[in-house]
Amino acid sequence: MTLAFVFPGQGAQAIGMGKALAEAYPAANAVFAEVDEALGEKLSSLIWEGDIETLTLTQNAQPALMATSMAAMRALETEGVLVTRASFVAGHSLGEYSALAASGALSIADTARLLRTRGKAMQSAVPVGEGAMAAILGLGLDAVREVVEEAAQGEVCQAANDNDPTQVVVSGAKAAVERAAEIAKEKGAKRAVMLPVSAPFHCALMQPAADVMAEALSNVEIKTPAVPLVANVRAEAVTDPDLIRQLLIEQVTGSVRWRESVQYMVAQGVTNVWEIGAGKALSGIVRKIDRSIACTAVGTPEDVQKAVQTDE
Repeated sequence: MTLAFVFPGQGAQAIGMGKALAEAYPAANAVFAEVDEALGEKLSSLIWEGDIETLTLTQNAQPALMATSMAAMRALETEGVLVTRASFVAGHSLGEYSALAASGALSIADTARLLRTRGKAMQSAVPVGEGAMAAILGLGLDAVREVVEEAAQGEVCQAANDNDPTQVVVSGAKAAVERAAEIAKEKGAKRAVMLPVSAPFHCALMQPAADVMAEALSNVEIKTPAVPLVANVRAEAVTDPDLIRQLLIEQVTGSVRWRESVQYMVAQGVTNVWEIGAGKALSGIVRKIDRSIACTAVGTPEDVQKAVQTDE
């Protein structure tokens, strides 16, 4: 089988995630300790024993999800499955940072600090209540692009996440996104759901956050990844560290081209996808894009054992 490792984004967080991995694998436990040290606080305590509202804050959820993904990665490595077993790595939004950490392009400590900075910058880029996001279900990307163009009326309104053939998320000014939701329903969308998010991610309103990340990324070493990264904003494989740095900046305001990214990997021969970290949301999305792909979620010690067995 030709394998890709994919890494989840915000929304997958849950209290207790990664704890069983940390208890079963010293290398996984060491990841959480490294993240705690990098951030100068016990993020692991929040992940394992805190409250979901605090964990869900963007500045906490982003490094927490990365830590959980890297714990799963270290558990796989302990069992003999290295990142180079995959032909590609990819991640949904913040998951792109997890993918880069897994492939050795970024250190875990740098990734944790970058994601803490990214979370704070994204949260503060737009005053609470001024931006919004909505999931448009049942319309494809081209149709949603027409919707956001009609809805904008001089305000920011963009297709933010092209998740699968049946789901595109729009982002922008609150009134414009609300207009887009209504227009989408008029144009035949099955549903248009306002999302419970704290900021309008992946649109032009995030430019202040992109500026912050440009500065933060300029001070971090990025190595050539051991496995090519399928980048969110390009939907194709990249390995050049300088290009990766630029695409991480563009990603803050750019669209997450997840549907095209999966299609790209399939076109390169990928038949199996392992979702590394918390939850199974990406596996469900991947199946909607291409039902021929075998998906495996790897987030617990039991998952690790099953994955290793299927790889033998």
